[in-house]
Amino acid sequence: MPIITNLDVMLAKRKMSLTELAERVGITIANLSILKSGKARAIRFSTLELICEELDCQPGDLFEFVKKEG
Repeated sequence: MPIITNLDVMLAKRKMSLTELAERVGITIANLSILKSGKARAIRFSTLELICEELDCQPGDLFEFVKKEG
């Protein structure tokens, strides 16, 4: 998939665990793990807003588009 998730990078920069973020945002660890692994097919803007608020970041800090070659 050409969209790369940098959630693990942002968590490391903020010295926060996935469990801590899940508790603060009110999302299950399983759903955050799916997002972190890049297996998520969609994300609600309300969820994205909560994550950005807790991590003090912009949506572009969490996601990256990588164009496929060829």
